[in-house]
Amino acid sequence: MRCELSAASFEELAEPARVGGGGHDSILASAGRGVGGPRSWPGKCSALLRGSADRDCGITPRHLPRTEPTECGLSTINGRRIPVTKISVTFDSAGIPVAGELYLPDSTVEGASPAIVVGHPGGSVKEQTAGLYAARLAEKGFVTMTFDAAYQGESGGEPRGLEDPAQRVEDLKAAVSHLTTRSEVDADRIGALGICASGGYALTATGSDHRVKAVATVCGVDIARQFRFGADGAQDPAVFQGMLDAAAQARTVAANGDKPDPLILFPDTVAQAAALGGAHGAEGFDYYRTDRAQHPRSARFFDWTSIDKMAIFDAFAAVPLIGQRPTLLIAGTRAVTAWMSVEAFQKAVGPKEIHWIEGASHVDLYDKEQYVGPALERLASFFSGNLR
Repeated sequence: MRCELSAASFEELAEPARVGGGGHDSILASAGRGVGGPRSWPGKCSALLRGSADRDCGITPRHLPRTEPTECGLSTINGRRIPVTKISVTFDSAGIPVAGELYLPDSTVEGASPAIVVGHPGGSVKEQTAGLYAARLAEKGFVTMTFDAAYQGESGGEPRGLEDPAQRVEDLKAAVSHLTTRSEVDADRIGALGICASGGYALTATGSDHRVKAVATVCGVDIARQFRFGADGAQDPAVFQGMLDAAAQARTVAANGDKPDPLILFPDTVAQAAALGGAHGAEGFDYYRTDRAQHPRSARFFDWTSIDKMAIFDAFAAVPLIGQRPTLLIAGTRAVTAWMSVEAFQKAVGPKEIHWIEGASHVDLYDKEQYVGPALERLASFFSGNLR
């Protein structure tokens, strides 16, 4: 499908963020007003939603490294049994122990296999959508690995809940390094797959790491663009400036010996999520905060210093460095974030494809079979053809 864009009109709703030591933080993001298709994305949504703080949030890591992999059979994902083997691993990323899960195909093929590193969305964990894609691709014959980002999930690092773009890129490269040490993996046939925020991170990692031979994204975003401009690209600039004010204040609070309130990712109810973030916000809440896919270690908050780290990050700056290595970008025709896949596509200089999943929103591509299935078929074909 050709990538053609037309102008979209947007309604602006924005209020600067605030933070105070010992007080309740408040982030009012732009609200959603519908979802667009591959030519326009008028849905208004936000990088963040306001809510009450949960200090524990279930993201305390298992700090002791798992030096001996534990092998277990994978029973079901999304109610479906997948005949692959899952092995828990730990590897180092710039001095931080990172917890990962390696998926091995259930096959009798001898010798080393092509491998794919799968990165999770911002605030997610390896057991959610990244684990689903990793397991399903392993079912198709690839060795795959996903992992919790440093500072999140079971991985180490302080402060908890830090979303550091530079570290996230390093995590992906460290995962590639770990794969090169595995006897099951052909080190010359490694690819990268990034979902949501990891789409941007995977593009950056690939641009600067020639060990990655092909890269794909699913509903990929540059998390910095999403925070600066909103998920649909039309956020009032005052919103991010207010968040930078709050991040600076949080640093001052911490420097004076107090613990600043964290930056809350979700409100308390789906109705609040819809009021603040429209359809996109409601779908995110449904995925992360209900029985659909919630996980005790997925992030409920980010550390405020994540914001000023994002301010100077650009996930697409390194895309031209990918050069002639193949790039695949998969996006839903109803995804408000699809403009970022289009921008990355336009920056790629080598073999590239943007593949549309008809009717899918951004979050639909996390776990809904009618959309995940076609995405996986295209991914399997792409990696089979380019990890040879």
